[in-house]
Amino acid sequence: MSVSIVSQPPERSLAIAQARRELIEGESPQRARGAARIDSWITRSWQRCIEAGRRPQQRVQFDPVSRSAGKDIVERNRALVAAARPVIEQLSRAIADTRYFAVLTDAEGIVVDVGNLPDGTDAASRYARDIGRIGVDLSERAIGTSAIGTALAEQESVWLHRGEHFFDDTSVYSCAGAPLFGPRGDCIGMLDLTGVHVAERPELRHLATLSARNIENMLVKREPCELLLRLAWPGSSGGEATEGLLCIDAVGGVTGANAAARQMLHQPLPHSGHALNFNDLFALPLHMMFDAARRGDAVLEVPLWSGLRVQVRPQPGGSGAAASASPSPDNRPRLRDVETALIRKAVADARGNVAEAARTLGISRATVYRKLWRGRPAGAPD
Repeated sequence: MSVSIVSQPPERSLAIAQARRELIEGESPQRARGAARIDSWITRSWQRCIEAGRRPQQRVQFDPVSRSAGKDIVERNRALVAAARPVIEQLSRAIADTRYFAVLTDAEGIVVDVGNLPDGTDAASRYARDIGRIGVDLSERAIGTSAIGTALAEQESVWLHRGEHFFDDTSVYSCAGAPLFGPRGDCIGMLDLTGVHVAERPELRHLATLSARNIENMLVKREPCELLLRLAWPGSSGGEATEGLLCIDAVGGVTGANAAARQMLHQPLPHSGHALNFNDLFALPLHMMFDAARRGDAVLEVPLWSGLRVQVRPQPGGSGAAASASPSPDNRPRLRDVETALIRKAVADARGNVAEAARTLGISRATVYRKLWRGRPAGAPD
């Protein structure tokens, strides 16, 4: 079967060709019109390839890593693959008629899982099989500019079509890519949707982004914790695609979060070397969350120290120990928690001015400091 090459719009093709002449081949026209019409992340990737001494005519081998390295990579990424597998299966059905397929890589661009590849013995199918193998290195250092390497480098979703790839050998591909972030906010891999000699479908960038968020949410939900907090803005219709997810341990420590929670709370949640506690975020005693989780269907409107409010639906976390970890066995607020919450609210209302908060409360500034910072992290059960 012969390969059916789908042409792109003439103006798009011309812009890409002109940009390649200007930025890769070194032509310097008076007006760099081609480069101006190419996304900046693509030109940055081209520049990295040039600085590494690469030329577009070099052959690309799509080499796998060694057998021992491949085993290590598979073992390290078991949780990622397990969380991504249901999403990739859904994607494979959604894009089945487009001849695009899904590829999952780790943070280094090594393939760890693949969706359904196009059937056939034609050249397009062979190109698909070249990259659709677990253990193949699809990083920028190995195959130049692609959605895989560019999404990992830029840590944002991208779309690349045909000649926007650096090497001639990879100009048969069109691909959308979205980075994947783990429960601790670090980039752990990327999701790629690729086709060979196919029509340009930049809308797949949106699909890849949503699918990546679904994988991230699955990872957070599987994170061992005592409480899983589902966050939404008051009045929001919510839904799994937009809700924040926050993992809390027995003493209130934040152990995991999805991208929506990090954006809603405007915090690097959690970050290596930075211990963040429930009481750093919410102007509400922690035991009230454990109580609500036991009730099963409670939705609380909770004040943040920023002055905003969010709706929180607490649930027992993956460890299933929320009930035994409740800081208040008798279900009554503790005086220390109520006192601390009032002081924190006064400091927040004073925009962090401790002296002003102390005057409002009628206590000394030293008392405010002592009450807020003794024994941190606060909220630990007795």
